[in-house]
Amino acid sequence: MDVAETTWSDERLVAAARSGDIESLTALVSGAHPHVQRLARSLCATPEDAEDAAQEALIVLYRKIGTLRASSALVSWMFRIIRNECVRRARLMMRSQPPRTEATAAPSAEDEVFERLEAARVAAAIAALPTDQRQILIMRDVQGLSGRMVADLLGLSTSAMKSRLHRARAAVQRTLSGPALGGLDD
Repeated sequence: MDVAETTWSDERLVAAARSGDIESLTALVSGAHPHVQRLARSLCATPEDAEDAAQEALIVLYRKIGTLRASSALVSWMFRIIRNECVRRARLMMRSQPPRTEATAAPSAEDEVFERLEAARVAAAIAALPTDQRQILIMRDVQGLSGRMVADLLGLSTSAMKSRLHRARAAVQRTLSGPALGGLDD
């Protein structure tokens, strides 16, 4: 196979790397590097975490490419590895935060209840979306991925992704503009 003429996620290149071809594996890791870094920068909280997550993803790619079930699943597999690593690093950072002081006092119990109710309403509105709209909304608005990246990861055109995202946002907005506390405003 002429490795120079393939893209980093080309199914033939991935299949050859999965079967142990060192040249293909090297080309795959090398070609994936800029894509992995860009994705990690969009998902991780800090540039340092992004760099570490990207390196971890490339190590996993190198070591475990043979466990990938389908060559076509490479991009989503790499996305999950990077996302999981960014989440792991964010959790570590949260655990290492110093406890709150008087200057950063906790919100009142009433404020916490209202925040939880509003968060529950948003979560319920998102959960009620059709799967394709929910997936795009979460990737775009919660995870902060670029529109092009979301479209690529889901195998959609940019215009189809934008259309589904618009419908998802409109549906969530309609749901949230209803009664806030289940009829208590009467």
